[in-house]
Amino acid sequence: MSERSSAAVAAWEALFRAQVAVIRELGREFPTGDISFNEYDVLFNLSRQDGRRLRIRDLSRHLLLTQPSVSRMVDRLVAKGLVRKEKADGDRRGTFVCLTDSGYSLYRRVAVSHAKSIERHVGGALDADELHALQALTERISSSVEATNGQSRL
Repeated sequence: MSERSSAAVAAWEALFRAQVAVIRELGREFPTGDISFNEYDVLFNLSRQDGRRLRIRDLSRHLLLTQPSVSRMVDRLVAKGLVRKEKADGDRRGTFVCLTDSGYSLYRRVAVSHAKSIERHVGGALDADELHALQALTERISSSVEATNGQSRL
């Protein structure tokens, strides 16, 4: 294995181990009284979109769940009144998942506690410059992977 390959593998393994460690702690500390960690992820992703809505297939791309699992979770969130489904205009197969006002309120309430955990476990380990560098580096990796995936679909 080349030096660059070894460095890439070592960097990936360190990043992966750090992610697993932080996710475990965030999950352990997550205020689960109202929603699960995965349900929060749905609300979080919807809250960041224009109109607080996404096609269900696009929502699935943001989550680490299969399409059927996302569909079941969305149905549970609909039953709780946190999201609603809307048919896409002119597309009988397309469905939007929309964040309701109560879903947004719950997201905001849970986000305060969740952000404190993130700050403790990520912000507590790095200074401000390192946090900015980590964000820039991980965004570059994501962009590179997305660009590669786009080319492979052509």
